[in-house]
Amino acid sequence: MSDAAELDMTQYPQMLEIHGHQIAVRSGGEGPVLVFIHGMAGSSATWNAVLPSLAKQFTVVAPDLLGHGDSANPPLADYSLGAFASTVRDVLDALGHQRATVLGQSLGGGVAMQFAYQFPDRCERLVLLDSGGLGRDVAPLLRGLAFPGVEYLFPLVFTSAACQAGNTIAALLGKVGLRKTPQAEEMWRSYESLVDPARRAAFVRTLRSVISLGGQQVSAHDRLHTGEHIPTLIVWGGRDSIIPIEHGHAAHRALPHSRFEVFEDAGHYPHCEDPERFVHVVTEFVRSTPPAGVHDERHQPGQAAGSA
Repeated sequence: MSDAAELDMTQYPQMLEIHGHQIAVRSGGEGPVLVFIHGMAGSSATWNAVLPSLAKQFTVVAPDLLGHGDSANPPLADYSLGAFASTVRDVLDALGHQRATVLGQSLGGGVAMQFAYQFPDRCERLVLLDSGGLGRDVAPLLRGLAFPGVEYLFPLVFTSAACQAGNTIAALLGKVGLRKTPQAEEMWRSYESLVDPARRAAFVRTLRSVISLGGQQVSAHDRLHTGEHIPTLIVWGGRDSIIPIEHGHAAHRALPHSRFEVFEDAGHYPHCEDPERFVHVVTEFVRSTPPAGVHDERHQPGQAAGSA
């Protein structure tokens, strides 16, 4: 792959029109298809450290979910896991890909599991990275953001002035050799995205579809057994303070044929904190496992339950 192709894939997403809405997608490479699904308040840019390397061996597809990144922020859209999974299906259709290995981080892990449930004939493998939807516990900050009415404080918290000040301080620290960690970079990128009112509104609706004051309110455990035939890799950061690693252990026990990789020194974003290892682990997993061969007439493309 040329340097220009890498730049286009990681920095300049193409725009697809899906059901009248613009969906931004980073894609490139050749070979088996890998589709990457980012987390809440994130974007496909979270995969920039790994996409170019993986695109040398695979076809990579990384969309911005509706209400995230460069995709549209429609006020009346469905921001549920099922709707996101259907959008991923529609993106694959638009790009001419029938089946894929589906990788999801945080919220994206929940979307990936929902995709495998809704469209089992489209999912060859699953990679769940510090995934949501596997237990009740979640960081107190996210539970607090789900509090009714808290969104009215967001314009005071997420401001352009604060972003400018933060970027100025980061630039000054960079001049003396002090740089944000990859995890801090991702969290700051999420903060910046919420300065936009339309994205904040989409964030609130997405958050409340999966998290309440009591924690995560969507669990895949009652349906994990339906995916026993799908090769599954579970990856977790040993220092994840947002979703505890115990959720990964529990999912691994529920899927005895799954693989479990712990990035001991990483937090919630192992793909950013140790991209070389992530590329190696994913490549080895895909190369060493046969794709699931499910065909279910109830889940034909375009006819799946919950499709949007």
